Amino acid sequence: MAKTKRKPHEPLSEGVVFHVHGVTKIYQMGEVQVQALRGVDLDLYAGEFTVLLGASGSGKSTLLNILGGLDTPTDGHVYYGNHDLTSATESELTEYRRYHVGFVFQFYNLIPSLTARENVAVVTEIARAPMQPEEALQLVDLGDRMDHFPAQLSGGEQQRVAIARAIAKKPDVLLCDEPTGALDSKTGIVVLEALQRVNQELGTTTAVITHNAGIAQMANRVIHLTDGKISEVHVNDVRLAPRELSW
Repeated sequence: MAKTKRKPHEPLSEGVVFHVHGVTKIYQMGEVQVQALRGVDLDLYAGEFTVLLGASGSGKSTLLNILGGLDTPTDGHVYYGNHDLTSATESELTEYRRYHVGFVFQFYNLIPSLTARENVAVVTEIARAPMQPEEALQLVDLGDRMDHFPAQLSGGEQQRVAIARAIAKKPDVLLCDEPTGALDSKTGIVVLEALQRVNQELGTTTAVITHNAGIAQMANRVIHLTDGKISEVHVNDVRLAPRELSW
């Protein structure tokens, strides 16, 4: 991906992975315009575990999709390091998604006819310097379930396979959209422990979007979104372990 010269008033601070400046997103729904984001400014830092917290419709999924190169803003700029994603071509965005970003969604999207190991291997076969599927599954504590098919796994186990698949290509950034949204609290905690382990052991910059305020207590920083704007940024001086969370 070609580097874009940054504007003088937008310096890249040390350790900044994403620099979001004045990002607006408007969707045209027939004759109605829906403004999902309204001038968002945000930096995300290397190795940070960030929670983007907000109600449904607050713009958090839209922001995550823009960070991941799945969507583009109507106005504003998103820098990944020194690369301006907002001026990248489709092929450059494809390369960015393939080599730099791991995605975890609310629904697992596993291939039913493949084992856990094979579902992870699908990604490692197209990555530049991936970890072995077995290593990724061990990291999410599924070493004894590698040869099971999705139908033989619980919801939490399937989500952990999805996390292993996302991290196996060794992405710089892990973007998670409501990763516990389809799970009960007990199972959700196990999934959050897996995400925390990935963040701590691999140093992967991790952003989790959720409407569940309880999850925010495990983050380095909490970004509150309301009606398409950042309404508050909170730093947790003391972070709770997933098993200490209440929701």
